[in-house]
Amino acid sequence: MVLKLLVTGGAGFIGSHIVEQLIANQHQVVVLDDLSTGDRNNLPNDVRLVIQDVAANLDDLFAAERFDAVIHHAAQVSVPHSIEDPIRDLHVNLQGMLSVLEACRKHQVGKVVFASSAAVYGTPQTLPIPEDHPLTPLSPYGITKKSAEEYLRIYHELHGIRYTILRYGNVYGPRQSVKGESGVIAIFTDARCKGRIPTIFGDGYDTRDYVYVEDVARANLLALTQGDGEILNISTETAVNLRELFATLDDVLNEHEQPRFGPPRPGDIQHSTLQNDKAAQVLGWKPQTVFYEGLKQTVKWVKQHG
Repeated sequence: MVLKLLVTGGAGFIGSHIVEQLIANQHQVVVLDDLSTGDRNNLPNDVRLVIQDVAANLDDLFAAERFDAVIHHAAQVSVPHSIEDPIRDLHVNLQGMLSVLEACRKHQVGKVVFASSAAVYGTPQTLPIPEDHPLTPLSPYGITKKSAEEYLRIYHELHGIRYTILRYGNVYGPRQSVKGESGVIAIFTDARCKGRIPTIFGDGYDTRDYVYVEDVARANLLALTQGDGEILNISTETAVNLRELFATLDDVLNEHEQPRFGPPRPGDIQHSTLQNDKAAQVLGWKPQTVFYEGLKQTVKWVKQHG
């Protein structure tokens, strides 16, 4: 079935990969992005791009396009930036969610697929983290993602809007910005490809669950027609520490350097690995990209695009 879809944040890192997969599956796509971190060059030339703040009034757009569903990725996604400027984080992540939900309510949009984050969990009580783990975020970013999930739940109960929440591990891959989205793999890859040594904050034994962007995009496509009312971790269920990341990146580059170390950053979680068996059961989704291959593709893109 062909769907008419809005992808908020669709010119960004993850959003643009979702747009490509949607188009490959014959769906009709409109992108909403303010281009604060996104880039028009990430999108196919024939995709309609509406340049607008997601927290602004969206009535005219929704009235004109009559969307079947929304994939909501427009966000402020940096934990450090959320600590430095929590008001901006609130504006984009919560007011933006409410603008989308109000437009969906007024214009009878059937479903919202929402990009949430492992940051909602806070310090893990158990690893890997299941979806029913207590939510005690350690940053304003995590708080806004947790609150946005609650708005989805209540809009479903009050107005019947269907939803699926996808809680991502650490997403990486081509097109990830070293500025707005500040993913550690993007920062490390950019530095190493330019002959610099990146800084590891802390002792280097902090672990993350790194999931490749194309696998994440595929989960969004599956969630359009499955998983109503579900909260699903999208992850590899594999822990990789920062020292291992640095060493694997050097293997891809065929180089052998030693990292620099700095003090731990406030708001960072020491360890985060997510269970992913529920996504397999509900969506039939599993990660397909091994870490080395994902890093190889990321390095290739960085070398091509600088």
